[in-house]
Amino acid sequence: MSVLPNRSAQGFFTVVLAVVLAIVLSSAMALAQKPFGIGRVATQEEIARIDIDVRPDGKGLPDGKGTVAEGGKIYAAKCQSCHGANGQGGSADRLVDRESGKNWDFATNPKLVKTVGNYWPYATTLYDYTNRAMPFMQPGTLTPNETYSLVAYILNLNKIVPDDAVMDKTTLPKVAMPSKDRFVVDNRKGGKIVK
Repeated sequence: MSVLPNRSAQGFFTVVLAVVLAIVLSSAMALAQKPFGIGRVATQEEIARIDIDVRPDGKGLPDGKGTVAEGGKIYAAKCQSCHGANGQGGSADRLVDRESGKNWDFATNPKLVKTVGNYWPYATTLYDYTNRAMPFMQPGTLTPNETYSLVAYILNLNKIVPDDAVMDKTTLPKVAMPSKDRFVVDNRKGGKIVK
């Protein structure tokens, strides 16, 4: 006598299980399609307030301007406690260094520190990140003028812009970063494109 159920009983239980799963899953899908009746559609004004990203070409940069001198004062008040005097690092990352090794050796030399001056490909990225994420304990509180000033100061510390540089939405995208040409555009073709 066999302790295994016969094949027709196994088949019946498999069909019943499949039907029960189909009913449960279709009910869950139907519920997921219905709104919960909470919230509302965001207004264009609300969307504009949080649509603050800045692209490499400068699209998204706001009106305003800042100088290296103004940036030095703001840096001393709002950034130095974490990033150290002159951007040399402290409890937060180092911001200033132009050394990138003989062959841009970041992948093989762990002693090289990625900084604004030796790694970042676009000056506009510095504006974007600083505007959204700094100061660490009060992100998003800098005005456009303060952010432009900080960017001018940090670029100047890295010897990328002169002491009298003025950064705004026209001048910042034109800043030539030392490592821009080290990055390769992903222009692969063929097969399914996933981006």
